[in-house]
Amino acid sequence: MADPIHQFQIVDLVPLGKIGSSEIAFTNSALFMAIAVGGITAFLLGATSSRRLVPNRMQSMAELSYEFVANTIRSTAGTEGMRFFPFVFSLFMFILTVNLIGLIPYAFTVTTHIVITAALSLSVFITVLVYGFWKNGLHFFNLFVPKGIPIFILPLIVLIEVMSFLSRPISHSVRLFANMLAGHITLKVFASFVTMLTAYGVFGWAGAVLPLGLTIALTALEMLVAVLQAYVFAILTCIYLNDAIHPGH
Repeated sequence: MADPIHQFQIVDLVPLGKIGSSEIAFTNSALFMAIAVGGITAFLLGATSSRRLVPNRMQSMAELSYEFVANTIRSTAGTEGMRFFPFVFSLFMFILTVNLIGLIPYAFTVTTHIVITAALSLSVFITVLVYGFWKNGLHFFNLFVPKGIPIFILPLIVLIEVMSFLSRPISHSVRLFANMLAGHITLKVFASFVTMLTAYGVFGWAGAVLPLGLTIALTALEMLVAVLQAYVFAILTCIYLNDAIHPGH
């Protein structure tokens, strides 16, 4: 059976030098992130370069993606949250694109590495902190003091709220990382069953029908998961940004 973990190995493609004892290189992970950014840029520029009153298919896709993210922000963070539209839209499109690229055979799935998802979640966490204190000052701490709580249990509630807030980057990053990692491992295992069984002649071919069908079904499921995880990351980002905008609510 093919090693299901081998697909997640980061490979140095072009060495760029050293910083102390650490080697710096352009990796396969960086390559696929660059491909994703280049693809998103080409798509959006191509879709909006010749805008029409009656949009073509590409323009319709670009407008639908814009409206989808905009409506998500408005429904969770209000109209004031639209100032974060470029940030949320960039996160959604990037995660969606790298997730879908990872479903192409022999491609690399960037979001199966916790360092990538952690960097994305930390960017959200730092944005919430910076904007929350910049806009609200010390009133940002109202986020940890829910209204209407009896005074004798308030210290415990505040402690729970603080711990919940500090754990956000962990849950935000692990959710995306774990779902993509588990799905790709499962796909690799069932695909390996197909190749193993076909080596046993006619009976092997007959037995390979079931894992082949499961592999196809799992691929369709992974496409759904790729889209859902991008949406979940984006909507959680909007919810966290709403706490920075309205910490007392």
